[in-house]
Amino acid sequence: METMKHSGRLFVPSLPTLWPHMLLSRPRPGSLPPFSSPNVRYFYFARNAIWLTVKMLGLDSGEVLMPAYHHGVEVEALVDAGATPRFYRVGSRWDVDLDDVARRIGPKTRALYLTHYAGFPGPVAQMRKLADQHGLILIEDCALSLLSSDGAVPLGTTGDVGIFCLYKTLPVPNGGALVVNGPRQYSLPEPPAPPSASTFSHTVSALLQNLELRGGVAGRALRSAVRLVGHGTVKAASIERVATGTQHFDRKHVDLGMSPLTKRIALAQDLEAIVEQRRRNYFFLLGRLRDVSPPLFNQLPPGACPLFYPLVVQDKAEVLARLRAQGIDAIDFWKRFHPACDASAFPEVAQLRRSIVEVPCHQDLSPEVMADVAQAVREAVKSDRRTKKRAG
Repeated sequence: METMKHSGRLFVPSLPTLWPHMLLSRPRPGSLPPFSSPNVRYFYFARNAIWLTVKMLGLDSGEVLMPAYHHGVEVEALVDAGATPRFYRVGSRWDVDLDDVARRIGPKTRALYLTHYAGFPGPVAQMRKLADQHGLILIEDCALSLLSSDGAVPLGTTGDVGIFCLYKTLPVPNGGALVVNGPRQYSLPEPPAPPSASTFSHTVSALLQNLELRGGVAGRALRSAVRLVGHGTVKAASIERVATGTQHFDRKHVDLGMSPLTKRIALAQDLEAIVEQRRRNYFFLLGRLRDVSPPLFNQLPPGACPLFYPLVVQDKAEVLARLRAQGIDAIDFWKRFHPACDASAFPEVAQLRRSIVEVPCHQDLSPEVMADVAQAVREAVKSDRRTKKRAG
């Protein structure tokens, strides 16, 4: 495949950017979990909360039933904490096979683990019932579903614990959260703040992305120049930049907390407006793309706050290259199984890993930008089909 260069017309980051006024905005009352939760602890990463959950609930002596459709870092955190993962079937539309979950519950099972994918609610009420029938803990992984609800019920409030990631949905430099539900209280230590230099580095990066988003070609040139100087400064000063969005669990960061700046920015967000804007952008893409790529979902459930638009394609590498050439930071969503999971036992999940591209639909993107994104996606998908037709 030929190398494609950035066209320069669009800049569509995969995550929302930090607008300068957000650094000075007043905090708002937290209306959704984890901000509205009475028993919450914040961490640098959501994976830290998974590790602590295993230790806190005594799951390190048994098995945890997890979805075969997983990122992998959550499995790594669970294994590092001492628990043993076992996997259950997920269907071609991210649907949990509840009968398979029930069949796999055994004498060593201590907990059920439910992932809410990209803002779409999983069968949490049914999993709660199943957990209660067998005396098991229910863990709700809302790392991809911050601000989402299942109708009127916020995700992360039905399980014994809810785990959240902030920086995938909000323009913050770091942040994960552990919410403990129910009457039982746990003594959770307040983790120490991360290195201020690392937080500053992430914050500047998000501000520069916002500059490029608003400034077009000129903003892109200025961002590149500042990044070049910044990388040299970080290297010369030997600053440890604790990267977010990494693929693996690192024990040395397990006790790292969330920065005060992250909490300040997060609490200043208009959460209801973010949900509305993401839903608007998702519906826009759904209407423009359903005829070129059959949608994974024909509708957006009430209360769902979509993290991205899941685009079903035939050749991920080809489509990703074409979208990135147009300035759209599309993501290869969850390509690999964790080694503990037998890929051959879950063919539907294997197909999902081969075919889902993450298309941005976050709150920074205006209707005009979404129109450009939709057109670029249509052209990329059609080109992919023409390529396959010639090859066949």
